Amino acid sequence: MGGCFSKQVERRKAISTEKKTLVDLNQNGGCDFPGSDYHPADRKNWMSALNPDVLRINQIVWPGTHDSATNKIGFPLVTRPFAQCQSLSIYEQLKIGARVLDIRVQENSRVCHGILLTYSVDVVINDVKKFLQETQSEIIILEIRTEYGHDDPPDFDKYLEDQLGEFLIHQDDHVFNKTISELLPKRVICVWKPRKTPHPKAGGPLWSSGYLKDNWIDTDLPSTKFESNLKYLGEQPPVSSRKYFYRVENTVTPQADNPIVCVKPVTNRIHPYARMFIAQTFVRGIADRLQIFSTDFIDGDFVDACAGLTSARVEGKA
Repeated sequence: MGGCFSKQVERRKAISTEKKTLVDLNQNGGCDFPGSDYHPADRKNWMSALNPDVLRINQIVWPGTHDSATNKIGFPLVTRPFAQCQSLSIYEQLKIGARVLDIRVQENSRVCHGILLTYSVDVVINDVKKFLQETQSEIIILEIRTEYGHDDPPDFDKYLEDQLGEFLIHQDDHVFNKTISELLPKRVICVWKPRKTPHPKAGGPLWSSGYLKDNWIDTDLPSTKFESNLKYLGEQPPVSSRKYFYRVENTVTPQADNPIVCVKPVTNRIHPYARMFIAQTFVRGIADRLQIFSTDFIDGDFVDACAGLTSARVEGKA
């Protein structure tokens, strides 16, 4: 018992130290970067406002959501706090400006986060289609993967093609250098990551797992995650020469050996520092690597930061 208590004390000290590290970095380094003062007049159509005729796919800083379809996961006040990473529906996330969705499914096509379940993937697809019908030039990256420990839903690739076929941008390395206008009316890059069934083929309507990469680490320590994100981002080629999407997640993960295991209070240790992260990519000379930037509990300010840097790239200021 004494050893366990001592371990918890040390964990609390480590978390406190790491939180202070980020506070100090914010005070010393700030959160200004090219485009940081930009605020789109209409977040629902923020890509359209940056001129689809000139905005290239590899210039976009894509605001994304982590575990996107968890707004109604589990049971309220019972299991939901342990797995909920977003409070908004998929449609509401897209409306506020999110453009990358992270969806986990299991064998019966229900969305899940670990062992906890929520609605059918049909809800996700219907929200995506509703948003696409209400907008004209917004591009979405829809990542769907089979959750660890589960089997793939049967014929799921055919399901995605049937549901989204008219909107699907086919897997093609040339897409990265194209403008939004050159891709229209196609508007969804759908990355399907099965566990056992065959992966999407080159040239097909779905994109394979190698086109969306990240370096996720399992930690609840905010400075550790912040620095890890910068380290791995710095190891990537610049977006101008890259033929895959690279994601940075501004999140930390509850740990089973810590008294605080609910998502929101844990992820709030890093959530306020999204703008500082972008600023630090300039300080460290790696801003030309930043592409997909994802978060828990997305809000308008996070979207504005990504849209602002995108705007600066279009204007040649970043």
